[in-house]
Amino acid sequence: MANPQDPPARPTLRTLAQITGLGISTVSQALRDNPEIAEDTKRRVKLAAQQAGYRPDRAGVRLRTGKTNVITVVLNPEDEGSGFFSQFVYGVSDGLKGTAYHLVITPYDLNDPMAPMRYIVETASADGVILSRTQASDPRVRYLADNNMPFATHGRTDMGLVHPYHDFDNDAFAYEAARQLAARGRKRLGLLGPPPELYYSRHTNQGFERAIKDFGLESFALASCHTDTPLAQVQEIGRSLAHLAQRPDGIISSSTTSAFAISSGLQHEGLRIGVDFDTASKHSTNLLTIAIPEIISIPEDFHEAGRDLARLLMRSINGEAAETLQHLKRPF
Repeated sequence: MANPQDPPARPTLRTLAQITGLGISTVSQALRDNPEIAEDTKRRVKLAAQQAGYRPDRAGVRLRTGKTNVITVVLNPEDEGSGFFSQFVYGVSDGLKGTAYHLVITPYDLNDPMAPMRYIVETASADGVILSRTQASDPRVRYLADNNMPFATHGRTDMGLVHPYHDFDNDAFAYEAARQLAARGRKRLGLLGPPPELYYSRHTNQGFERAIKDFGLESFALASCHTDTPLAQVQEIGRSLAHLAQRPDGIISSSTTSAFAISSGLQHEGLRIGVDFDTASKHSTNLLTIAIPEIISIPEDFHEAGRDLARLLMRSINGEAAETLQHLKRPF
């Protein structure tokens, strides 16, 4: 006889099958988001699992299926300054909500970017990987593809390999930012874009150069300054620009924090935003427009990107063709 003080038995797939009146196999496939299971059935099973407090036995699942039910996201913790890290992670978590998958964060290794990839593949510690900071020819992407590890990237590549991705249309962003600066009468624009090794730098430059030509503007080179440049250095560059006779009167920034830094440098030397110069920047929170109301802000939703990538990756794991798992988000 069971002791009434014993904890209640842990709900199992059989428990959910009894609750829903479905077969154990159907319940299992519904929890894994099998595309062959009707959406109404999936919702019914997931609701029953939530109400019953069901949690999969991950060790048992791995023994039966060879799967870990783990999605790992490889990120650089230093990206938190822009708000990217936390919003992106929350978005991935949101995308996995109600599924059997768990999220694990793997730190990006600046000294050896391949190290996390090798660890994940060699230990079979995840069913899929989400990457950011993609390059045109990205060795991490090639390695995962060669080792049949499902993955999705935040950003595109240019290496003849079709794979799932979610990307922001940085060409359209730079073009629109320049258009709005031109509409405010700005003639000489500087671009504070991504580091050149990242593929979206190419898209950003293409949009910027197209706008310079279309609107009859002049481009101003910001030396080797980019969005990975330390903020104190970006601010100092802003201060030095203020003293040039032929300084830029418009700045486009691919990063909220870089926009803050270069604008504050210009303002520190007595220039007035909205009068002597204007800045157009991406923003991921309302902080930018609260702190500098005059700034031109164009939103990029990192939470949406993370959520979308989680869903794209799960669909890839379930066998959907990569050609159908590629999303390019317009900035407006």
